[in-house]
Amino acid sequence: MSKKTYITEDPFKDDRAQCPIKVGDFQNGEKIPMLLKLKDVRQAAKDWQTFSSDAPRRVPIPSEEELRDVRQYPIELNPPEHTKFRKLVEPFFLRPKLPEVQAKIDGLLGCMLRRMVAKGTFDAVYDLAIPVQSYALTYLLNVPEEEGERWISWGVHVTRAGDGKAKGSQMEDYNRMMFQQAKEQPGEDFYSALNQAEIDGRPLTDEEKEGFAYLAFAGGRDTIIHTMTGIIAYFAKNPDAMTFLREHPEAINTAAEEFFRLAIPLTHIGRVCPVKTNVQGHEVEAGGRISLTWAAANRDPEIFPNPDEVDLERKPNPHVSFGFGHHNCLGAHHARAIMRSFLAQFPRLVSNVQVVEAEPCMEVEKDYTRQIGFNKLVVACEPLGKTSDNGVG
Repeated sequence: MSKKTYITEDPFKDDRAQCPIKVGDFQNGEKIPMLLKLKDVRQAAKDWQTFSSDAPRRVPIPSEEELRDVRQYPIELNPPEHTKFRKLVEPFFLRPKLPEVQAKIDGLLGCMLRRMVAKGTFDAVYDLAIPVQSYALTYLLNVPEEEGERWISWGVHVTRAGDGKAKGSQMEDYNRMMFQQAKEQPGEDFYSALNQAEIDGRPLTDEEKEGFAYLAFAGGRDTIIHTMTGIIAYFAKNPDAMTFLREHPEAINTAAEEFFRLAIPLTHIGRVCPVKTNVQGHEVEAGGRISLTWAAANRDPEIFPNPDEVDLERKPNPHVSFGFGHHNCLGAHHARAIMRSFLAQFPRLVSNVQVVEAEPCMEVEKDYTRQIGFNKLVVACEPLGKTSDNGVG
């Protein structure tokens, strides 16, 4: 099939062509060298001694020191502590590989999509993507599906949308309540497991448990939401892509990876230099940060031919949308299960989709502006076949 330009531009294209880094000016005037090429990003992601993750609330760029009180576990740790902590929760993040959990995800997507198509016109952000992400997360954490109704109100990004500090505090209070309930009535859920977990022969502290829970909600939420809405916007411009996936379901997995490559909302993540370090000719003082710029690495023309084009059959596709190295995203299996189900079902239900109203979500920094998704995406869908509304779950 023909390959067409994606809906977003690459703000790092010119900089990357001239230099492997871009020194960005961030909050409080912090100068952060941004690694722009895939090879450099992957090398730095593996070198945790030089580029450390042991930096509570400073791994995100901009930092979240004013937005949250807890350290996120295990993402804000280095090996070997990172590995030990990660193993405690891996069984939950592998749940999407279970046939029964995949069946629940498929049922949720089918139900929600049929409902939206029957409705005709809907906001793909708030009527579809956020509810799907919230309800699907209940399957991952093994908590009652009705808990997802509360999480829907938290929006696209728990700490950065609107009044992030107030929303972050709301989520922290919710998690403390859930841990207390799990103490009183333990079960097979995420909260009960953390209450019962031990590290180095001791129980987890409250701060450690809350750090795990914080990451479960904040990490990757916007990835699922923005990728899903980005795909819908792409289908509106490229209806032949829906036809292709309808006729070639074997391409769904490669298509999902391609959309993750291009629709990644997380521009970058930070690492701290424990000692003064030369980064591609730029001196970073001890305690200073660098940026692993995932979004720029994913469009490196030395690795990805025609990097701004969607190729639904792109192979190989060594994107870094889920990180790289020991910090490879815990939620990658979950995101893939949701997006593959979406790509399998949406083209079978929809013959045509049109954008009625779109409000891009823009990341605006001093040295670049990048579209990371949509705040609002009202679309009208024409059904391919008969639809029905069977309720959620």
